[in-house]
This record gives sequence, C-alpha cells and structure tokens, in this order.
Amino acid sequence: MNKSPRIAVIGAGISGLSCSKNLHDGAFELFVYDKSRGPAGRMSTRRGDGWQCDHGAQYFTARDPGFRAEVARWQAAGVAGVWPARLAVFNEADGQRSETRLERFVGVPRMTAPARFLADTLPLTAQTTITRLERTPAGWQITSAEHGQLPGHFDAVLLAVPAPQAVPLLEAVAPDLAAIAAGAVMRGSWALMLRYDAPVALSFDAAFVNCGPLRWIARDNSKPGRGAQETWLLHASAEWSEAHIEETPEAVAAALLQAFGQLGGPAPQAWSAHRWRYADTEPALDKGCVWDAGLRIGLCGDWLNGGKVEGAWLSGQALARQVAQSFGAA
Repeated sequence: MNKSPRIAVIGAGISGLSCSKNLHDGAFELFVYDKSRGPAGRMSTRRGDGWQCDHGAQYFTARDPGFRAEVARWQAAGVAGVWPARLAVFNEADGQRSETRLERFVGVPRMTAPARFLADTLPLTAQTTITRLERTPAGWQITSAEHGQLPGHFDAVLLAVPAPQAVPLLEAVAPDLAAIAAGAVMRGSWALMLRYDAPVALSFDAAFVNCGPLRWIARDNSKPGRGAQETWLLHASAEWSEAHIEETPEAVAAALLQAFGQLGGPAPQAWSAHRWRYADTEPALDKGCVWDAGLRIGLCGDWLNGGKVEGAWLSGQALARQVAQSFGAA
C-alpha cells in the first residue's frame, strides 16, 4: 500500500485552515504550523479581564456559493452569525449618512471562532516559526526557530502567510514564487481598542470614515454573542498607518482618539493598541493561488485572491484542489 503524501501547511489563518481542512478530508498526511499561540491569523480577538475586542478582521461577507455554504456550516455549529449593525459613513464633504444594508457575518462569540472550529480536527503545531525550507532528493526539509529541523521529509509545502513573510522562505528554493510574493505590496494598520464603563451614546454601531486618520470604527459589543462590556475598535487607514508605522502606541492613540472625538466619541476609561504590520494588499492580486507542481510548493492567502476573509478561504480551497490533482487524489 502506498504511503499517504506528507503535506506541510505553514500558516493557520483562514486560507491555511481552508486548504488544510480540504486536504485533511482526503488521502494526505497533514502537518500544520503557525508561529502564533493559536489559529486565526488576522481574524483575531484581544481578550482581557472581563472584556474582548475583535482587532483584526471586523466582519466578512459571503457572495460565492461555496463560501456561503461554508458560512452556513459555521452558523449551524454556532461559531458565526449575522451582525445587523447600524452603519454610518462619514465623508469630508457631506458629513454622516447611513449605509445600505449588506449582510455581514462575524465569528461568535468572537472573530476567532470559525478558525478554531476549522482547526479543531487538524494536526496544528502552534508557536512554530518556520525559518528555512530546503529541497532534497527525499523531499522538503523544514526548519523552525523554536525546534530546529522538523522530523521527516515532506512531499509538498504550502505557504499560507503574508507575502513579505513568504519571500525569504522562497528566494533560495523557488525564486519564481518569491518574485510573485515580492510583487505584492502589503500595508500596515494600527488598531485601537477602547473600553468604557457605560454605553457610548452614538447613533451607530459601526462606521466607515473617509476623512482623517480613521477608516473604520465599531462598537464591538454590538456583535452577536458578545458580553455587556462596552468596547469600541478604531482602525486607522492604511495610508496613515504606513506613515506612522514606527510611532509609539501612545502617539497613535492620541491621534486616533482625537479623530474619534470629532465624530462624537468620548474618551475611554482604558485603551490598548495593536500594530498589524501586514494588514492588506494594495492592490490585492487575482491569481487565486499559486502551485508549482514540479517543485511541489504552493501559495495561498487573501493577498492572492482579492483580499478579505472570503478571498482567503477561496484561495485555500483552490490550492487544495491543485495539490490533490497533482497527487492524483482529486
């Protein structure tokens, strides 16, 4: 009996989990690695003493039929729900206006929930930072910062990480893929999480802001399944974030709180800042995924497929299909 191909997936964000789940349901021996303490990537939630706040992806839409079916599966499992937010848009010219209703989904009880649901049945090794890939006659060897060379050889390696993190891993072993990753311009984003002792008297739960340093604000506890603690999330624009990427959290907080105050937001009782070094891609590529069947190495991620959670999930699915076809398991 032939041995099942050993596949290493590097990255347990939504694209890596989507790809891994698809392959795990097939005829592969799978190994998933992530440098963080757990899965989810940018579908992240900060938790503290009695409070929580989604500080990465804020919601997701589902237009593709395959992804809609997946989201329905998440809803049935209780890990996702519709967020009927009262939404506003702030423009410099015409001030505040309401936004037309779009079905927006969130993880329940926090944005990490769908990723954890996917990871539950996967062989995930967390806190493992991959630093080197080497192609040998026996297959791929992988080295991590924490554990040195990982045991055994792998028949294929799939990278589900931000483009700038993929480049140094690929340069020596897959220069064509490294060039694709190097061509993706990823931008940072500052996130500020605010905590209040009482409800904030604003007429909206979330808003797009098209002027000043802010681009998005949201009352996190208005999302389904959250607690009563009043928490708000401020996201700075990519342009402002890039210009201030090395600022101190205190300087960033001062600027974003001033902008929030101009929209009616009061000063918080406490705040926490987080710098996303690779938040989005401008513009996001439309390759879907990349698979080199000769080298047996591939790439997936939102940056390859238009951005956003849906794009990430679809990218992982597309790569899994190509891998399965290469190994004759489709």
